[in-house]
This record gives sequence, structure tokens and C-alpha cells, in this order.
Amino acid sequence: MNPLPGRRAFLCRSGLAAAAAAAGALPQPGCATRPAPAAPDLAGPLPPHLPLAVPGVHAYPLEHSVPAGGQLELCVSASVPYALTLCRLGRRIDDPEGDEVLHRFPPAPARPQPIHPGSYVACARGFGPELRALTLECWLRPWDLGRLQGLITQEDKTADDGFALGLGEGGYVGFFLGDGVSQETQVVHRTAPGRIRRDQWHHLVATWDGAIKRVFVDGVEAGAWPFAGPLRPGAHPLRLGAMGEGGVAQRFLDGDLAAPAVYGRALTAAEVELRFAARGLGPPAPGALAWWPLDEERGERVADASGGGREGRIVNLGTWMIGGPSFAADVPRFGAPEPVADPRRGHGLRLAADDLYDCRWDVTHRWAVPADARPGLYVARFTFPYDGAPCRYDCTFVVRRNPARARAPLLLLFATNTWRAYNATPFALPRAGLHQVWGTGGVERDSRGLPAFNLYRDHARGQGTYQMGLRMPWPVAGPHVLYGGPTRYSHLARADRFTHVWLEEQGYACDTASDLDLHRDPGLLRGYAAVLVVGHSEYWSLPMYAGAEAYLRGGGNLVVLSGNSVYWRVSFDAAGTVMECRKADGPGARVPAARRGEAWHSHDGRRGGLLRECGHPGVNLIALDLLGFNAPAAPEQFGPYVVEEPAHFLFRQPEDLGLRRGDTFGDAGDGVRRANAHEFDVLPSTFARLQQEPSPPGGSVPADPAGIAVLARGRVHWRKGGSAFDYFSRRVQPAEDTGADLIYWERPDGGRVFNAGAIGSGWVLADDPRMAGLLRNVLAHFGVPRPAR
Repeated sequence: MNPLPGRRAFLCRSGLAAAAAAAGALPQPGCATRPAPAAPDLAGPLPPHLPLAVPGVHAYPLEHSVPAGGQLELCVSASVPYALTLCRLGRRIDDPEGDEVLHRFPPAPARPQPIHPGSYVACARGFGPELRALTLECWLRPWDLGRLQGLITQEDKTADDGFALGLGEGGYVGFFLGDGVSQETQVVHRTAPGRIRRDQWHHLVATWDGAIKRVFVDGVEAGAWPFAGPLRPGAHPLRLGAMGEGGVAQRFLDGDLAAPAVYGRALTAAEVELRFAARGLGPPAPGALAWWPLDEERGERVADASGGGREGRIVNLGTWMIGGPSFAADVPRFGAPEPVADPRRGHGLRLAADDLYDCRWDVTHRWAVPADARPGLYVARFTFPYDGAPCRYDCTFVVRRNPARARAPLLLLFATNTWRAYNATPFALPRAGLHQVWGTGGVERDSRGLPAFNLYRDHARGQGTYQMGLRMPWPVAGPHVLYGGPTRYSHLARADRFTHVWLEEQGYACDTASDLDLHRDPGLLRGYAAVLVVGHSEYWSLPMYAGAEAYLRGGGNLVVLSGNSVYWRVSFDAAGTVMECRKADGPGARVPAARRGEAWHSHDGRRGGLLRECGHPGVNLIALDLLGFNAPAAPEQFGPYVVEEPAHFLFRQPEDLGLRRGDTFGDAGDGVRRANAHEFDVLPSTFARLQQEPSPPGGSVPADPAGIAVLARGRVHWRKGGSAFDYFSRRVQPAEDTGADLIYWERPDGGRVFNAGAIGSGWVLADDPRMAGLLRNVLAHFGVPRPAR
């Protein structure tokens, strides 16, 4: 190999020599310890990969829920020195001085750990030492035409051997064949720009017959250039969806890839036409040295079906269950056939330059959780200077009951799936001050190119977000994060805290668990007199649903102080380190209706989206479903509950609340905190009453479950703002101030449910004696009497 003084610039001059040098100077990642079970998709060592620095202090626990008597393993990246304490959150919700400090670590020096975003397929075995002819083929649906991206490559920009098929700025196709000596103009060739269009499938074929290089786009020749060779592939890694420079993978594809193949001969123009007509279905043409059908649809391994032994590994997951160029993805909303049964679906793999689901940081701190630690919310609290200001960073985790100790009468289920769903800016820069307002898209638009996506914010190039990693910092779960600004409203960890703190102040013994705990052990609820679902418990897996249903069928009692509950379906990989959610046909959908066929999950192959459209309606479990939401910073839209059935025993026993029909409660009395704030749920009959259009084909509003008593109805001032939806997620304008239905349900199938139907119901507990008295009555009726004071 004879490197030239001016390094080869493939398709365009990149100016990334400094970045490549920096990449070599940064340490490679790899967590020293991994708890069982080992993560099947992310556990292997990372191939050389362009690193990015994350200034500030950032942290995550390997497991966000640990038992008393277990061990917390904390992964930290810090560009500045810091102090670290471990605290159990106290009863003063907005005063960290009231938190219980359990352990102080010695002062820690700066220890930055980079991240390595970008998904692609790495193949351990490449081609060499020399090829006499070559064809590179793939189907591509790009999401970005603004930069250089790799498709099928075995090259490095600092060397002059190898080969590459790439996508360039403005939509041109580039084809490089390296002979080891020649200058750029002799080995790099491009089609005219505009041949490739964003969000459209294109068939790309690049051939070399020993004399002429050709590029075909959608079956038509788009360019031809002489090249006598020889072609020297070199010893570079073979990659799909990335390029190499300075020994590391970079220039990652933002696009959907299907049917990539490599041949040891040049396909003819007639063969290319036939391959285009096949739309990615069926086997490759004869002479394939490698062919990746991408039909696994899950996991990290990609098979080479040619027999050539060039199996691949997907780095940073990518996204399965996309379908190929032959797939008619606009499947019906109701009654759609299973995509795997569609013989013309094909297979595609979606890649993104900002894909990142595991930081792979080393464990920097370990803490043996005391065996007698009380269940609850804890934080690893970092204090440090940044930009001349003192900063605080809280990394939240759950401590659950020591399995060797007896259960408390109550179990509180923290809505950790929802906290994760909103984690848009995991690497946000430190900010001074206690409270921060985080919107659905996080706190900033980051120009540093760091990953910033969540289930409410697309990937940087517009790919809908279908999965979230758990081995990532989640500052959005901090106990002082707000959603409503001046109202100091929160719908995440702080919202859950209001109910938990109230229970402790009242003297109730209470165990705690995360959503993931219930997902992993659907039998977790057995033995509790009552289970409390609190805050914003929006994202449920099928095992969670089955566990709650079995608990109720066995005579259990569910107390729901949450809104927008049991709404979207999620699934997890086998290790519980990646949460998948295909949001279709509801507010905030990330799966567009034109590609509803992408709503099926890769973890289990089952339909995703709204639980009620996946065969597991929330109304069958908790009687209510989402009506809508108002602005969390606009208290004029909030409202209380209005009593419907004052004679109901929950208003009378054991405490007589003295309420009459038309009285209100669920109001803290400060002009701001009212229960019907932000999001609220209603009965099917309320949906039917508000519906303003005919039901869509195949859809129908179910009847109210039998045995329900409506105790009160919430008030929401729709004329002052907010968004309401019918049962099919179509906007409606209620003529009445309709808010949450507050219900008591004796289920014919067993079990009892009290559902307040609003996220704000726990927000007012401490300051509304009527709401507090109602909850005490509910718990007493469910076998948990008021503790002696």
C-alpha cells in the first residue's frame, strides 16, 4: 500500500482529519461489569468507532431498580471533578436538604467517557487480496441527502485501496475502487446529483468488469467511467451503512437498507433491470460473494445467505421490522394482516447516525444497598462547578423491598417507562438552580451532534423514534424536573413523589417497584392488599398488563392516581435494556399512517401502538382511557372534581366527607393545583357522548364494563384551551367542561379498581382534605386501615 500525501477524499472533501485524530486519542468504551442476564444485543466489544465527548457530568445505573441488600452499579462520565452522595428522597418534595444522606464517596476527579452513536453493520470477514470484477447492490430509502454516507464499503479515507458505494450531498451516488496508488480523480466517480430522493426507495447497483465502472439507479445506467484496475480491497473492515476513516467507523447512513449484496462479477444491464423489477424479493443473481437478506427482524446478528461466511453484527441496534421496497406499508388501522404473512413485504433495516441505546461506560462507583434500606426513590447526587456556577445533577433510581423481608400492605408502582419515554436530551449541559422545565423534546436543541430523540421527538434526520435505551443517562427523571413552569407541575418522577410522600406522612407502610420490575416479574403484585398506579403511567408492556389482570382476578385491589394510563404498548429486549414502542394512530404518533405497517415490534413480532388497538384495552383493566390534555403551564384550564354520587360508601366510610351532589374536591385552594391538570381519562360512554364523527371502518367504541360506579366527574375548561380526542384519537371540541371520570369498579372477573383518572390527582393530596379523606376511605375499603397516629 502506498498512501499519498494528500489523503483520498471519497465523493467529497470532508475536512475531518482532526476528528479522526481525536478519535484515536479517546479511550475505547466497554463496561467492566455487566449484571446477569448479559445484554444480547449490546454486550460485545465495540469495533473502532468515532467517539463524541459529552461535557459536564452524566450518569446512569446499570439497573434503575435495585433491591435492598443488593448492589448499585453506577456509570459516570465527568469532564470536571465532582462530589457524590447517595440519598433517599425525603418528604420535603422541593427541599433537597430534607433528603436522607446514606453514603458519601470521596471527591472524584474528572473522568470523561465518550459516547459512540451511529448504527451500521460490521462484518468480521472482508474481501481480498484482489478482485478482478465486482458488483455492489442494495436498495436504499434515505432520510438525509445533506452529507456523505456509506452504503457498502471496505475502505479507509487515509488509504488508497478498498472499495465503496456511497450516497453524497444532493443525492448523487459515488463509486470508489482503489488500486493502491492512483489519485482521487482516477478512482472516485459520481453520478449527477438529484438521482436519489429522500424518503423514496431506490435500487443502486455499481459494477466493474475489469475495464469499465458503471452505476445504475432504479434499473437505468446513471454513469460509466474507465478503470483498468487492479482492484485491491485492502485489509479494511467491511461495513454496511458506514465508512472508515482513521481506522474508525463514521459517516453513518441515515436511511433504510434492503437486500445488500456483493458479487465477484459485473452484472449485465439486463440483469440489473431484472433485479430492479424484483423489488428486493427473492435470491440474488448468480455469483454472489455475500448477500444479506436482512430477514432476521430482531437481534444484532445478520446472516450472509450466500455461503461466503461474511456474517454481520449490527452496532447500536438499528431498527428492524421496517419492510422492504416491495412493502405496501399503508396497512389498514383495523383488521390489518400480520406483516410477516405478506409475501411482498420484504425486509429492511433502518439505520441512523444518532442511534445510541447503551453508552457502554465503565462502572465507576459501586454501593452495597443496606439490607434494611427503605423502599422508595433514591438519587446519586453530584455537585460540581461548571462554567463558573455550582451545579447539581441527580441520577434517580428505585430501591425495592429486600426479598428476605415481609411485604408491606401496599405496593406503589413508579411510572419509570414513561420517564424513559420522555428522555429526549440525555446529555443536556449542566444548569444551575434546583428546578428545570423539560418539555416533550427535552431542554435544548444540541448543536454538538449528540443523540437527542425520544418517543416524542424524531431522530435528527426525521426517522420516527421506535426504541429507547435504558443504559443511558436520564436526567429527565430527576426529582425536581418540572413540566409546567410557573405552575410547578410535573408529570414524571416528581408527580409520583406526591402520592408516595403523602403515604409516608400518613404512616402507611409501602413497598415500591418500577415498571420494569413488573414487566420482568408479572407475579410481583401477588400478596399486596392494594397496588397504587401513580403519576403518568402511560407505557405498559403485555407482561405488565397480564400481571395486573391476574392480580385483579385473584381478588386484588388497584388504586389508580394517574392519567393517560395503560395507553401505549411497549416491549423490552431479553435483558431489559432496550424499550420498544411503535406509536401509531394516537397523539404524538411516531409511526405515520402511510407506514402503519411499521407498527409491529421487533422484540416479539406483535402489533404495537395503542394498547386498545393491540387487543389489550386499558378499559378492560382500569375502566378508563385517555380523553385528552391541557397546557400544564395554564392553570385557568385546570379543574376539580364534581360529586355525582355523594351517598357512595367511599364518600361516607369510615370517614364521612360531608359532600353533597355538585360539591367540588380535588383542589388545593391555591388557584393552581387542581386534579384535572394536564391529562385525564374517561369511560367509553363518555367517549361515545363526545364523538362527533362516525366511527372509522372496523372501529367501534366499547360499552362501559359492568359494575362501575361514577363517583365524580372532572371539570376541564376546554374553551380556555386544551386538546380532546374521541376514542379513535380524532380531535373533538367538548361543549361541556368534561374532565376525568372518577370511578369505583367491582370487576365481574374479580378484583376492585378505584381510578381517579387524572395525573394531577396525587398533586393535590397534601392540601385537599377531601381528596385525602377519599383516598383513606379507598385504602380502608381495600383492607388497609388508616395507621394509628
